[in-house]
Parts: sequence; C-alpha cells; structure tokens
Amino acid sequence: MQRVEIKLKRLGKKRIKSFSVELKKPVESLKDLIVQMVSYEVDRFNNKLDNPSIVTFLTSKEIEEQAQKGKVAFGESRNLTKAIKDEAIESALLAFKDGLFVVFIDDKEIKEIDEEVILRDESEVLFMRLTFLTGTYW
Repeated sequence: MQRVEIKLKRLGKKRIKSFSVELKKPVESLKDLIVQMVSYEVDRFNNKLDNPSIVTFLTSKEIEEQAQKGKVAFGESRNLTKAIKDEAIESALLAFKDGLFVVFIDDKEIKEIDEEVILRDESEVLFMRLTFLTGTYW
C-alpha cells in the first residue's frame, strides 16, 4: 500500500485541511485517484454514522482552535443519511469535468481525467475547490 498526503483547499480561503491516506490499490490515472479518495471519504462518513460517539466533549485546545476559525461546534452531523458510494463517485467525476475543482500532485496540475499519475510514497496531492465570481457560471 502507498501513503500519500492529501490537502484540501478552497480558493480564497487561507485554511488548508491536511491528512494522510493509505491507498488500497495502485493509482494509474487521475480518475483512479478520485475514485479511491471518494470511496475513502464515503466509508469514513458512513462509519461515523454507524458508530456515533455517545459523549462528545471539546478540550480547551479544541475550543481555542475552533474559536480562531470563528465557530465552536461539537462536529456532529445533522445528516443521518448514509452516502451512496457510486453516486458520490459519479458526482466527483462530473465536478472535475465541470471545472469545480483542480488537482495538483507534487505541485503539478493534472488537467485530464485519464492523465497518467505517478505517485511516490509521501506524494502531496492537493484538491482545490474553485468558487465562481458571480452568482452564475455561464
């Protein structure tokens, strides 16, 4: 298995969410990477629904970190509907095709969904969600 560093960023925001992921299968194209990442996130989300925390509390450090961001919350999800993996994958692939996010691997933008991807151990993958400057996008 291969470990990669994932970074999630929204254009116009300073905060970058980072975490490491062990890929289950070799990645040959951007499509393979998106499918594995969406599958990972769907499994994580559904697992949280299956195993809810009985008692949630925040440490002083967590309260302080969240206060810096402008919102203190317990992190509970109001959505109790499990995600459907195939639908989530389809949505993510369409979002890439529609230009709603871009992907950089080790500082190189991957522009085509079928473009070959070479991941090394500890490669850095950045998913950047784009925002529109007006209320419509056409």
